Amino acid sequence: MRIKSQKDFYSGLMFTIVGAAFAIGATNYSIGTGARMGPGYFPLMLGILLAVLGLGVILGSLTVRTSDGEPVGRIAWKPLGFVIGANLIFGVLLGGLPSIGLPAMGLIAAIYALVLVVSRAGSEFPVKSALILGTVLAVGSYLTFIIGLSLQFQVWPTFITG
Repeated sequence: MRIKSQKDFYSGLMFTIVGAAFAIGATNYSIGTGARMGPGYFPLMLGILLAVLGLGVILGSLTVRTSDGEPVGRIAWKPLGFVIGANLIFGVLLGGLPSIGLPAMGLIAAIYALVLVVSRAGSEFPVKSALILGTVLAVGSYLTFIIGLSLQFQVWPTFITG
């Protein structure tokens, strides 16, 4: 068979590999049954579903003809670096880094840092829009996780809360 859409083929391959990895990793936990689910049940089912969807996308890429074959372009390293870096910064600011003496800065600071760093990945995303988005996400996250779900984690930096 000949690949008729490279983008669909490689994205389906990625979905299949990630789904299979999650399904295999979930087998390390107790699966349980449908009526009494264990901690591995949801990741197993989600991994299987993702792998099956990926196989469907691969099948579509082999059967649906496109005009130019939709070739895969170059990897956009700058946006990729900013998105991965923003997630790392979010995790470090949210939990701190005790090994080097960096205290946790809390949810609000971590969200603002995430949005500001990831906004640099695109060519047209002004700082004003990033600050507005950061505010909306910070308020929404606070209402959802702290008020709505009553989760216990640091919201403000240590030097503010004491």
